[in-house]
Amino acid sequence: MLKKILAMLAMLYAAATFAAVDVNKATAAELDGIKGIGPAISSKIVDERKKGNFKDWSDFIERVKGVGEGNAAKFSAEGLTVNGAGFKGAAAAPAAKKDDKPAAKSEEKKADAKPAAAAPAAAAPAAKEEKPDPKADAKAKKEAEKKAKAEEKQKKADEAKAKKEADKKAKEDKKAAKAEAAKPAASAAKK
Repeated sequence: MLKKILAMLAMLYAAATFAAVDVNKATAAELDGIKGIGPAISSKIVDERKKGNFKDWSDFIERVKGVGEGNAAKFSAEGLTVNGAGFKGAAAAPAAKKDDKPAAKSEEKKADAKPAAAAPAAAAPAAKEEKPDPKADAKAKKEAEKKAKAEEKQKKADEAKAKKEADKKAKEDKKAAKAEAAKPAASAAKK
């Protein structure tokens, strides 16, 4: 009997964990609980919601900076809804294929029937991949600046070392010249 109760509690907990979070009703903490939404995006959502509830996903994407169709599809797959509706954009289709195998088979049949229509759809994701990633570009730029600074620092250290060695050699040469000049005077003093 105890095992059944614990199993029921575990199922209720799992159901509550996967419950949908409506963007118009959720607190900032609930929004943070959605995978991919951090404090920055949740605060933007809450700020925009103060101006008025979101009508639909397109309104949500338009008003919240930093959220595009790709992120909207990810957030919807994680349980975020707008007025109880999930995102039904172009990016949501791959997520539906993973979850619903019969739908995937019917879509494959449609794709086989219309191969010319399927080719542009396949080319579109490839075009997206070619776009430069601003985060990667910023990271590469930062690394290049870091490397340049390290090279400059090494150059200055090498110059300082060379100057120190030159000064040391000049002192030694001066000392040797002084010793050479003192030798004839010492020899003359002995005679």
